Amino acid sequence: MSTTTYPVRVDGALDDRLNRWLWLVKWVLVIPLLFVLAVLWIAFALLSFVAFFAILFTGRYPRGIFEFNVGVLRWSWRVQFYAYGALGTDKYPPFTLHDVPDYPAHLEVKYPEHLSRGLVLVKWWLLAIPHYIVVAFFVGGGTWFATQADDRAWAWGGGLVGLLVLVAAIVLLFTGRYPRSVFDFVLGMNRWALRVAAYAGLMVDEYPPFRLDLGGDDPGTTKLHEPPPAGPGTPNRASQLPGQAPPRMTAGRVIALVVGIVVTLASVAGLAVGGALAWLDEGRRDSAGFVTSGQVTLSTTGYALTSENFTIDVGATTIPRDWFGDLRIRVTSTDGVPMFVGLARSADVATYLTGVGYATVRSIGTDRTTYDDHAGGAPSSSPAELQIWRVQSSGPGEQTITWPVENGDWTLVVMAADGSANIGVRADVGATAPSLEWAWIAVLASAGLTLLLGVVLVVVAVVRRPQPGPSALQGPPPAPME
Repeated sequence: MSTTTYPVRVDGALDDRLNRWLWLVKWVLVIPLLFVLAVLWIAFALLSFVAFFAILFTGRYPRGIFEFNVGVLRWSWRVQFYAYGALGTDKYPPFTLHDVPDYPAHLEVKYPEHLSRGLVLVKWWLLAIPHYIVVAFFVGGGTWFATQADDRAWAWGGGLVGLLVLVAAIVLLFTGRYPRSVFDFVLGMNRWALRVAAYAGLMVDEYPPFRLDLGGDDPGTTKLHEPPPAGPGTPNRASQLPGQAPPRMTAGRVIALVVGIVVTLASVAGLAVGGALAWLDEGRRDSAGFVTSGQVTLSTTGYALTSENFTIDVGATTIPRDWFGDLRIRVTSTDGVPMFVGLARSADVATYLTGVGYATVRSIGTDRTTYDDHAGGAPSSSPAELQIWRVQSSGPGEQTITWPVENGDWTLVVMAADGSANIGVRADVGATAPSLEWAWIAVLASAGLTLLLGVVLVVVAVVRRPQPGPSALQGPPPAPME
């Protein structure tokens, strides 16, 4: 047994009797826990940023932030131990950041009285790189505790840990027993990953050892906290008085937790929408001020290409007309034929194309464009001869129309300038969208505020005040007798 003491201790006790089938549905059972963890890890990242500057200027990790971040690691480890990081127990993980003595998975990190101000600058992004490579091999690409949170949860997250846990699950299914040697190896790899997580989280200065400490009880670390003896029939817990029941979540905390998760998930969706709008505004706006789509190739053996009929209905008292700005369509022939592009009322286009062979573009995809083909012959006249067009352009090379969006039913038409068949063009669509910048700023700002609110609600729900010590319950000591 190693005598080296590392300030991160990770333990796990394999249940003697595991259900053969339960592991098949644990990916569903842990979804509520993963939602909470997603919020807690956002708070972990934000608080670690605060701790970084506190360590840089004072050499100390704020105690309250330290206890919270250790609690997040502890919660993550319990979830992984229950689910596909170990499958070591069928006991559902408790919703708490505190250690639960009767739960088979434990994590402790010794609070450092002083941390190096210099190391905090290089630990997580430079010194830990060799360990990141090892941990990536153990638990797969990405952050180890997040591999079960996405739509690939059923795929076991990858890595050697996932492979060995899958082997153990299959053995458990057919024999009812979890191979002890596999369990010890899985625990050793998880222990390595959690030590690296604590080091990269700036909680310790000691460099994580390059070794697998196998087995359920951490052989590389002495007990960091020795709990006091418990009263008869009570759990053995350092933060719990003899005879005192473990704290439970009140109805108010449960409500705060549920509301916090919903608000946080909604804010994450808002951040995604705001980010997409910002990308459109900053990344897709050209020098002329148009937010422009990618160029697509369209073709038909008929005499015209048309859009589906689209209706514009902008009320003067609802959405301001200038929110839309101007619409621009650009088309270029793929074979050098002079082209015509025009926009007209749908009824007028339908009248013009009655009996004409043409195609309506139904959908445009990255790998396939679908059309509705209409049988018919050639048009009675070339398109430029008509007076139906709201805007039009005709000739060789690139043809562009710009349309100030207005109410009505409209159809876009692309044809050869002389009305001949076999149309092939490259086209793109753009809009000035003058209010887009204000839209993404407002969405990101509101989503950021709701994210902060959601994180606060979750933290308030899961963080409990420490229980008063014996002296607080018993009152001040009696005065000495004279």
